[in-house]
Amino acid sequence: MYRRSPITIRLFLMLLALIGSIFAAIYFFTVPLIKQNVFNLELNSNRQVLNIVYDLANRMYAGTERYVDNTLKSHEQRLGSVLDIAENHINLALRDGRQSGLSDAEIWEKVFTDLRKFQFGNGDYIWISDYDANLISHPDDAYHQQNMSNVKDTDGNLIIPGILSLALTDGTGFYKYKWNRLNETEAIDKYSYVKHYPDWGFVMGAGVYIDDIQREVAAQKKRAIAEINRALKDIKIAQNGYLYVFDSQGNMLFHPNRNIHGINFKTQLNPVTGQPIYQDLMAVSDTGKELFYKWDRPDDPGHYEYEKLSLVRHLSGFDWYISSSVYLDDLKASSVQISQRIMAMGFFGLLASIVAVFIFAEWLTSPIKSLSQTAYKISRGDLSAKTGISRNDELGILAESFDYMVDRLRGNINNLNSRVNERTKELSESNSRLLEAVSSLQTTQDELRAVEIRQRLILDALPAQVAYLDNQLRYVFANRQYREMFDQTKEGIVGKSFEEVVGEEMNQALQPYIEKAMQGETPVYEYRLNDHGKDILTRRTVLPFYNVRKEVEGMLTLSIDITHEREVEQRMAEASKMKAVGQMSGGLAHDFNNLLTIILGNLLELQGKHDLPKHLQQHLIPAVRATRRGADMTKRLLAFSRRQPLKPSYVQPEQLINDLVGLLAAPLPENIQLRTQIKPNLPAVYVDSAQMEDALVNLALNSADAMPKGGELCLMVSAVSSDSREVQQASWDEEVVPGDYVLLSVIDTGEGFSDEALDKACEPFFTTKGTGAGSGLGLSMVYGFVKQSKGYFRIQNRAHYHHGQVGARIDLLLGAMEQQSPQATQTTKIVEGIDRSEITESSLILLVEDDADVRQLVRGQLRSMGFSVVEAASGDEALAMLTGLSDLAGVVSDVVMPGAASGYDVATAVNMIFPKAFVVIMTGYSEQPSKLEFEYSLIQKPFDAETLERKIVPCLTEHNQESR
Repeated sequence: MYRRSPITIRLFLMLLALIGSIFAAIYFFTVPLIKQNVFNLELNSNRQVLNIVYDLANRMYAGTERYVDNTLKSHEQRLGSVLDIAENHINLALRDGRQSGLSDAEIWEKVFTDLRKFQFGNGDYIWISDYDANLISHPDDAYHQQNMSNVKDTDGNLIIPGILSLALTDGTGFYKYKWNRLNETEAIDKYSYVKHYPDWGFVMGAGVYIDDIQREVAAQKKRAIAEINRALKDIKIAQNGYLYVFDSQGNMLFHPNRNIHGINFKTQLNPVTGQPIYQDLMAVSDTGKELFYKWDRPDDPGHYEYEKLSLVRHLSGFDWYISSSVYLDDLKASSVQISQRIMAMGFFGLLASIVAVFIFAEWLTSPIKSLSQTAYKISRGDLSAKTGISRNDELGILAESFDYMVDRLRGNINNLNSRVNERTKELSESNSRLLEAVSSLQTTQDELRAVEIRQRLILDALPAQVAYLDNQLRYVFANRQYREMFDQTKEGIVGKSFEEVVGEEMNQALQPYIEKAMQGETPVYEYRLNDHGKDILTRRTVLPFYNVRKEVEGMLTLSIDITHEREVEQRMAEASKMKAVGQMSGGLAHDFNNLLTIILGNLLELQGKHDLPKHLQQHLIPAVRATRRGADMTKRLLAFSRRQPLKPSYVQPEQLINDLVGLLAAPLPENIQLRTQIKPNLPAVYVDSAQMEDALVNLALNSADAMPKGGELCLMVSAVSSDSREVQQASWDEEVVPGDYVLLSVIDTGEGFSDEALDKACEPFFTTKGTGAGSGLGLSMVYGFVKQSKGYFRIQNRAHYHHGQVGARIDLLLGAMEQQSPQATQTTKIVEGIDRSEITESSLILLVEDDADVRQLVRGQLRSMGFSVVEAASGDEALAMLTGLSDLAGVVSDVVMPGAASGYDVATAVNMIFPKAFVVIMTGYSEQPSKLEFEYSLIQKPFDAETLERKIVPCLTEHNQESR
């Protein structure tokens, strides 16, 4: 290695230190000050741009507020004009009606009818109320001619009486209250312009819903956002900085990055604080401080490691947060650029100085350095080196002598090197062969170790218990699942005997299978054992392991937990059985309803004969009563088979339970204490409230029957999820779908269920009560209702989950819903009273029924009302007959009949050919009525002649009035 002269190095370093000190002093006293001043200039520019945009947005908000005030005034003037139009219409109607000789009652009826049809705006209308809060004119049938004196809003304030009080005092006014739109049930804010008409004795109002006004304001706000977007789109701060706008809900209203613009970024965290970044931005708004955080760059997306600063201003009117965002590197870019230029100038100056100093030092020390370099080369083995010095002084003689000694030494060394090289070559070849053998052995060991590690990882990850035993039944290996089952460690189980690990009892039970494996067989069997206090069922396989001589030298045991699999199989079998029983019950109920229709109809016809002897009349009364009890039993069978008609709505569980407590106060014995546990903030459930109430009453009374000596009855309601402890503590009638639910529990301290009762409680006609004390359809009806409502059912004794407690617990699990107003599915009419004046001899009825006895009975009932009847035994026959009829007053049809056409198909065809004909549908299933585009009446079998007449006559009267 070449070494420079120490004299040259010392001189060079001294000059280099002097120049470096001068450069360092210039840098540390000037560059930081320049960088800080440039950084502050960039930051102040960022603040000025943000303030300008904030002032622009503030002016937009002021314009929006003026727009809201103008919108309200515009609606108030428009509603006043609507009432003026209505007032003029009333005056003209009164004048024209009186000139035509109409009575005041007829005139007012026509006026109210015209005003009910009058609508304007987005479904807005006019309403009229007298001084007693009777809505004498309203387009909604639910409120028309109804007394509203007791109707309150959600805050408990009277609505119509409050408006009347203000209108009678002020004469006119613009009032705000809550009311629902037409054909909707949810109450929302509404403004009404109301005016008092003392000459006519009523108050008239016209209103507009607040959401219409809000949509107009939202549109104005949207235009403001669009204007801000246009203003901010091309604004840039520093090199890559920008402005963006978001609201307090984390919605990004504007952002130049299209991937972020318009999204909700609540889940985006600040890598610096670990908190949602929108909350950190809101926290520093209007404080004058910058938020420091880390973000990605446009040229490096997804890597949140670049430092940024953000200033935030809050525009409270729009609830906007306007923020500037600039990369810290961009703010420092100018100062860094200046400092880099200064560094470059200093570097090149220092480099030039180093070169000059180096040349000067070399020039001063070159003679001495030449001799020292030659000596250095020789000392390092370069025997061919020469001093190159030729002088006539002592240095020349020294150099010449030095060169001569080197030549002699070179010859001796070359001779020795040739011998050493030969021996070294031989040793090197032997060493290479040895290294290759060691490397090969190490590679093989590493590969074997890697294979063993992979196999252990795979076996430990398997959801099974795996172990290997030698022919002496001692453990060689066991995976993690196996070791945890028997409380063994990885090192501790190796070498232990099979009996020592599993115990004597299990060892004796498994010996036959072990012997088969040692004989070369592969036995598969099931074995039940206790896993840390929990009984599980396992399927086990024992595999014999052979050596190269095909001899069994060990065995591999594989065990899988099949407890859950068996439980699922049992629940599926039980669900299939209950479904089959339900289908059979539904079919029986349908046929039984047809039989009851015939029996009840004929009994009532006999009962109506006045010449029947009195002693026979006394026999008919219990027969009719028994027939009606049979109809009630079929209704319960239909509930179990899930074919009863439901009218679901959104029901609040706490209100339902509170109403139920009042209902149960009377029938419960005094020695039974009733209490409730209702968790707060319960979601709604979508069920038939009446059927739900019947089910809970049925369960409560059953619990009371189980406590003849008194006790405690508890009704519990709570909101749960599918993975909560309350749901998972015991199995349901079928596997629960993941989601949120409402759990309703009926708990008593009675006698509890026997094992037989737990298995058969939901089966129809099963009862533990004495003869005549129960029908055995109570719990089956509750079960059918819960399944029809898409819920889950569970029966258990309290001792199963609380040791030492008595009594039973029945749980109903219903899906949690967000409350909303479901659309009505069918319009039905309830008409009191019967008027036969509309029935004439020409009134022809089409009767469609496949059962001949039922058809004969209904035909007699229709003829007794005065109708002419034409019959059809199926829907297909009825459709064929329609083309030959010239006129038809109505149709009475069964639903399910032989052939392709159903009763609903016949009703649809009748409505198309004879649109003024009425439709009455008979059914023995009580299924949910179909949705048709026209009105019809539904009558449940069995029925009597009076019930049929109440269905037909009002429909006929209405159709005759329309035809006039």
